[in-house]
Amino acid sequence: MNVHRTLVTAGRVLAQLRADHRTIGLMLVVPCVLIGLLAWIFQDTPVFDALGAPLLGVFPFVVMFIVTSVATLRERTSGTLERLLTTPMGKGDFMLGYAIAFGVMAVLQALVATAFAVWVCGLDVAGPLWQLVAVAVLDALLGSALGLLASGFARTEFQAVQFMPAFVLPQFLLCGLLVARDRLPDVLHPVSDVLPLSYAVDAMKAVTTSTAPGSDVLGDAVVILVWVVASLVLGSLTLRRRTP
Repeated sequence: MNVHRTLVTAGRVLAQLRADHRTIGLMLVVPCVLIGLLAWIFQDTPVFDALGAPLLGVFPFVVMFIVTSVATLRERTSGTLERLLTTPMGKGDFMLGYAIAFGVMAVLQALVATAFAVWVCGLDVAGPLWQLVAVAVLDALLGSALGLLASGFARTEFQAVQFMPAFVLPQFLLCGLLVARDRLPDVLHPVSDVLPLSYAVDAMKAVTTSTAPGSDVLGDAVVILVWVVASLVLGSLTLRRRTP
């Protein structure tokens, strides 16, 4: 990998995103709208404080998965990826450049969504606020990394969107948001222990309930980071120098 080529790739992707106002709106506005609706539905009840933080991790995860998988696939189908890989740019430069670009958007998204949830919707957080932001960033990065991985198995943008139920919905059902993971059927509990979104939700719950900085979050954060790195590595292996 080459640092210059990686940063050039990241800059190109950020420039494309900056010109795409709909995508910017999807990444920054939609999570806030969903969180606001949840707070409105459960106003004057403790439900929002219980579900708000986990969903603050789930919503960016889902949005970044969709945006990243479709954007990366567009590079493939338009021939841009094929042209780039005929240059000295390596697969690692491409993947890491995309990860950096969407990582910047993930940080911005996490800051906006967290500020909206805490200061507008009144989300009560027991732990440090910076931990909530950090975990939200990790969750968004996880969505981006899995989106990059999923894009390698799709041939059209419609197929990329279709991968969302396969990659996201099983994790949503088993992450402990709907039913506590220790109450899942015996067969499903080990599956839940493997899925990355389970650790994202666990980390968010720990931030809202624990006042000890980092004590209950570090282990979950490490697992999420391992998934991010593994997804980027596996995603780079799916890149082809010629589009089929």
